Amino acid sequence: MSLDVIYVGNAIVDMVAVSDDAFLQANEVEKGGMNLIDEARAIYLSERLHNPTKMAGGSAANSAVGMALLGGKSAYVGEVAEDVLGGEFVTSLEETGTSFLGKITNDGLATARCMILVTPDAVRSMNTFLGACIQMGPSHLSDMPACDVYYLEGYLFDAPEGPALFAKVAEIAEMTGAKLALSLSDAWCVERHFDAFSAFIKSHVSIVFCNEDEARALTGKDYEAAGDEMAAYLDEVVITRGAEGAYIIKGDERAHVGAAPLGDVVDTTGAGDLFAAGYLYGRAQGHGAAVCGAIASHASGEIICHYGARPEADLKALIAPLI
Repeated sequence: MSLDVIYVGNAIVDMVAVSDDAFLQANEVEKGGMNLIDEARAIYLSERLHNPTKMAGGSAANSAVGMALLGGKSAYVGEVAEDVLGGEFVTSLEETGTSFLGKITNDGLATARCMILVTPDAVRSMNTFLGACIQMGPSHLSDMPACDVYYLEGYLFDAPEGPALFAKVAEIAEMTGAKLALSLSDAWCVERHFDAFSAFIKSHVSIVFCNEDEARALTGKDYEAAGDEMAAYLDEVVITRGAEGAYIIKGDERAHVGAAPLGDVVDTTGAGDLFAAGYLYGRAQGHGAAVCGAIASHASGEIICHYGARPEADLKALIAPLI
């Protein structure tokens, strides 16, 4: 059976907890940022979280789960350690119908985890211990089943073998005829690897997912001009704009898609990941830009109305009126 999408990313256990600004200040957490931390700092923060919710996370894993819960056929490639959190990661993933094609190692670093502190204004402050993730490399991609799309998260480029991993995925995609999708992940990530990122995208990528800041970091332009520039060398461009919705270019189609929150916004964790999942699900079903965008917007609109990046509503039922 051919898969719709194989997602490749950092396998991270999300630990989501409600916080306030005083807690952030007292524990020297940068508000609204994604802070890379070491294992000692991870243990320190995790011991101070109040009632955290734990689930398989990381950007690509969130998208893989979203695809599966929408009714698509997804698999995930990442690395976890043979420890408690690693076991919880794999179980949490497989319970959604997402196949785990990654590695479980019994030597090296512990399973990665991200402490996500959400303040009452819905701002998330992420504190990430990458752990086993930094051991990701081309060897993780042996014996991959057939798929229509390979999906890479930009954060992977930070790993020691990240560039080699990207090159291997591009090679496999070219050999098998699969499309290659890339999430830019973070404006700082784009800036850190600007020359290599730009070259890789222009040479190998068909579909890019990004937000306005990431699009600006890549092109130096506002979202619409950025999208049009990227469309010159990409088949599909998806630029999310928060409460303003998204701008999508799919071949000759252009679509401005409105946001579709299901209620009050309480936590934006996973919003972009679920948007990507919804878009790729719609694409797998053969829909055009506007319908793909509507599916994506509704999936994203569900995730921002509760804590954590795991959908609570029935996504299939949610999008049924759209297709």
